[in-house]
Amino acid sequence: MLKRIPIKQLSAGMFIHELCGSWYDHPFWRKAFMLDSSKILRDIMSTNIKEVWIDTGKGLDVESGGGGKSEEVVAAEVESALAQVKTGNKIARHTDITQEAVRAVKICDQSKQAVASMFQEVRMGKALNAGDALPIVEEISSSVTRNPGALISLARLKDKDSYTYMHSVAVCALMVALARQLGLSEEETRQAGLAGLMHDIGKTMTPLEIITKPGKLTDAEFHVVKSHPAEGHKLLLGSNGISDIVLHVCLHHHEKVDGSGYPDKLTHDEIGLYVKMCAVCDVYDAITSDRAYKNGWEPAESIRKMAEWSNGHFDQQIFHAFVKSIGIYPIGTLVKLMSDRLAVVIDQSDNSLLTPILMVFFSIKLNVRIPPEILDLSKSSCKDKIVSHEDPSKWNIQDTRELWSGLAAVPQADIPASSR
Repeated sequence: MLKRIPIKQLSAGMFIHELCGSWYDHPFWRKAFMLDSSKILRDIMSTNIKEVWIDTGKGLDVESGGGGKSEEVVAAEVESALAQVKTGNKIARHTDITQEAVRAVKICDQSKQAVASMFQEVRMGKALNAGDALPIVEEISSSVTRNPGALISLARLKDKDSYTYMHSVAVCALMVALARQLGLSEEETRQAGLAGLMHDIGKTMTPLEIITKPGKLTDAEFHVVKSHPAEGHKLLLGSNGISDIVLHVCLHHHEKVDGSGYPDKLTHDEIGLYVKMCAVCDVYDAITSDRAYKNGWEPAESIRKMAEWSNGHFDQQIFHAFVKSIGIYPIGTLVKLMSDRLAVVIDQSDNSLLTPILMVFFSIKLNVRIPPEILDLSKSSCKDKIVSHEDPSKWNIQDTRELWSGLAAVPQADIPASSR
């Protein structure tokens, strides 16, 4: 029997079916586990979680008279909540970028920890359960729905040591944004996100010294790297609740429409929709991220490069939808204006990919920072326009993230260290 109880009633020997609340409020990536140590109990007590579901059929019950809400009681509460929602209350679909950035920082940090823990368990031979990964996908998807640019842009700013884990988070977010752009259903979007999260799980079998090697790989080392799709596919075949979509994406995300990819050299018509999606998302995040052997390209430059490759590498329709989902000038891009000023892209406009919303902050003529100004290039009253995208290092600009996200106003203690 399932019971919902306050955490003060928890004791060792209980089986936790689910922690009530957002998963990024706690350090556990599994939603169900046995409470078998005082350390785990202390960890739960130290979080923001107030209640949990326990399964009395798999572990101890609360003491007599302790109570806890039954499934029937909670079901009635849910029905009441749904009835209120049907009266017209709706979730905001586009949150201000600065508001979402604060939440996205927490999601990125907790997602990285969750994926690292999940991959480590797989590396140790433990079977993966798709249900354990779905909360991560759901939180990422919710953030992307509120404002796609915030989490996607933050996930791009990963450090070299956490690349493998944050790459999975970033590709998940990009897959969700692309799925929404393509008009896929909620379940299809969820599966696309899960496929993005799991696509590189085979790299858990790749020696760390190869993944982090700063120089060029030898032919033998590159052969090992190229085995990661097949290794990941094997791991997922032994897991629970993994769909064919996730399996195909894991095995074939390095295929190219011209047949030059691996492992099976599939061509355009042989590559499924979700694989084509992941091929684009995977490459974009890889080339915009700092790696052990190279620094990432700027977002706008990456889009330009991918457009040059698109005929052989990517499905054209999918690539165009991807560009529309993140913009020709993605959030965080530094641009030079016709007015001889520098600005950073803070959001996309609905009118044109060429007219994003900017934060203007630097005068080129005076070679000095100026008071920040929001500029919507899509408005008919705006006479300025983008001349080029710029490399921040050329101008010694080191705070583009703070400019577009507003995180400069957030106390440093509230920003997880791995995201600073």
